[in-house]
Amino acid sequence: MKAESGKRRTESEKLQSVPKRIDEVTYSETKRIATGCGEFDRVLGGGIVPGSLLLLGGEPGIGKSTLLLQTALAVKDKRLLYVSGEESEQQIKMRADRLVERGKRKVEREELYVVSETVTQRIFEHIDAVKPELLIVDSIQTITTEDVDSPAGSVSQIRQCTTEFQHYAKTTGVPVLLIGHITKDGTLAGPKVMEHIVDAVLQFEGDRHYGFRILRALKNRFGSTAEIGIFEMLGNGLREVPNPSELLLSQRDENLSGAAVAATLEGARPMFIEVQSLVSSAVYGTPQRNANGFDMRRLNMLLAVLEKRCGFKLGAKDVFLNIAGGLRVNDPAIDLAVACAVLSSNVDMPVSPRYCFAAELGLNGEVRPVSRVEQRIAEADRLGFERMFISKYNARSIDKKRYKIEIGLQGTFCMMC
Repeated sequence: MKAESGKRRTESEKLQSVPKRIDEVTYSETKRIATGCGEFDRVLGGGIVPGSLLLLGGEPGIGKSTLLLQTALAVKDKRLLYVSGEESEQQIKMRADRLVERGKRKVEREELYVVSETVTQRIFEHIDAVKPELLIVDSIQTITTEDVDSPAGSVSQIRQCTTEFQHYAKTTGVPVLLIGHITKDGTLAGPKVMEHIVDAVLQFEGDRHYGFRILRALKNRFGSTAEIGIFEMLGNGLREVPNPSELLLSQRDENLSGAAVAATLEGARPMFIEVQSLVSSAVYGTPQRNANGFDMRRLNMLLAVLEKRCGFKLGAKDVFLNIAGGLRVNDPAIDLAVACAVLSSNVDMPVSPRYCFAAELGLNGEVRPVSRVEQRIAEADRLGFERMFISKYNARSIDKKRYKIEIGLQGTFCMMC
């Protein structure tokens, strides 16, 4: 016990920090590193903070490596080191050539270095030789350290390797971007402590059968977690989508039943999506319910409200729902559009594509208010919609004179029908 207490006392004597009043603490503003991608910078809060440790997660094949390799090619006036534990240098070069715009010459980037390595001790030897200003590691599950006797991808290996990269980032001021795999449940593989070590956790998501990808921040010590970045996957890489509403709204040549436009929010950005529904008689006796991009339990709740409060007999009918574009939406503000799309298909009466909806439905059939309704109205007005249906309880905070669009105020869904 005496030896241990003496050791603690010696270590405490080495500490130089003392408590300070917060007004005595000084710091200097650090200039963020621009990635060359506006959508990526938006999610990060304006760029990469020097000395930060970032973790990018996503499903296999969703485009994580493509996003960071494009970033490495786009960052200007910085020396970068791209460490891959999954691909050889030749494979990285082939992918980099493919990411260059068609019609241009091959990649020529003197300050971008690539290496295929999986052991941290040798990685830091390469770092000492190159002296990068930005480090990318693809992926953390393939990296091992000789200090831990366990296979790659194990909890102890991931924790130790992440800690080593954190120490490197904090002591040198060089930002480190890590790529991480996710589990079948959609969470980042590895120990939960890894998410506490890093400064930002980014999620890259989307349906591989569609072209759209969404980059969102689950944790960000240097910015907001309300921003998202939207990309489109093309044959030569990811393209930024500054106005996703125009791409997500289908161009219909004629008015068809079973479709309604919803004004939703992805992060802090208003976005308009098309909700599609198909209602038909149950052929096999037991009615089927299926929803793509929308919570199945919430769909069942809305169908129960329509039957109980509004008198529509949907219990013996098949109901299919789809969010166009392969997106998954959790915003309750699309409830009104879902209900309108279902009833439109049920009675075979089209809803005007120039109408849009933004309201939540309660269990009593009331049309409930939603947050940031003015942002949704302003975006609908900019896109040229003629009429927008919202809850009458949102009317207090709206100045109708500011908008050209007609605003329809609803109290209960039954009256609207």
